[in-house]
Amino acid sequence: MIFESHAHYDDTAFDTDRQELLNQCQAQGIETIVNVSASLNSVKSTLALAEEYPFLYAAVGIHPDEVGELDEAAFTWLREQCRHPKAVAVGEIGLDYYWDKEKHELQKYWFQRQMELAKELKLPIIVHSRDAAADTLEAVRTAHSPKLRGVIHCFSYGPELAREYLDMGYYIGIGGVVTFKNAKKLKEVVKIVPMERILLETDCPYLAPEPNRGKRNSSLNLPYVAEAIGQLKGIDTEEVIRITNENAKALYFGNKEKLYG
Repeated sequence: MIFESHAHYDDTAFDTDRQELLNQCQAQGIETIVNVSASLNSVKSTLALAEEYPFLYAAVGIHPDEVGELDEAAFTWLREQCRHPKAVAVGEIGLDYYWDKEKHELQKYWFQRQMELAKELKLPIIVHSRDAAADTLEAVRTAHSPKLRGVIHCFSYGPELAREYLDMGYYIGIGGVVTFKNAKKLKEVVKIVPMERILLETDCPYLAPEPNRGKRNSSLNLPYVAEAIGQLKGIDTEEVIRITNENAKALYFGNKEKLYG
């Protein structure tokens, strides 16, 4: 059974067939899905999905491109949403210098505040980092604590940086990009990361793997990701699925025993 550790099923890309697709995911071996919010509105839609579907859980947080929405009143509201019974992580949070939609200092400020919130509520974090390798690492190091754990989502840097996060106890999120022929750097990362620290993810509707690259992504494509990881690690696809399922449960449900099992 597959654990989808990072999806965006509240995205408008799924408006025409969301219910049908989610039912199909469950029927085809997707045991659990964590839907990840990015804006204040998507926190609401993500929690609504988590309430509707028993196998779907919520990550509550504000993406770096959307931190302009935040002020103290909004942050107080966000804290309360993180207390929802089906909220299993604070995310996705982090830094994005590719789009540069928000000033870097503002991104850093709310990234730090949301990491502190995760520590306060004993929730893991889902870290987004794009074209911001050094600043993300510095922020995570500054916040580092035995109370803080999480996953570096859609990992896009090299093996050396992966080791830095592994040393701090983080998981590495691997999605469809690992199936791309030109993803040499990510393939090297997968080779050096222990299986016990890898999570399967899609980031759907984005980043569909081969052979569906360029199309709308969904959790139904995760077997392609698992197969690619298995080839790089020299193990069966089913073993990849089993281990990453256990990894995701340990991360997301470690302090949520009452929700699962």
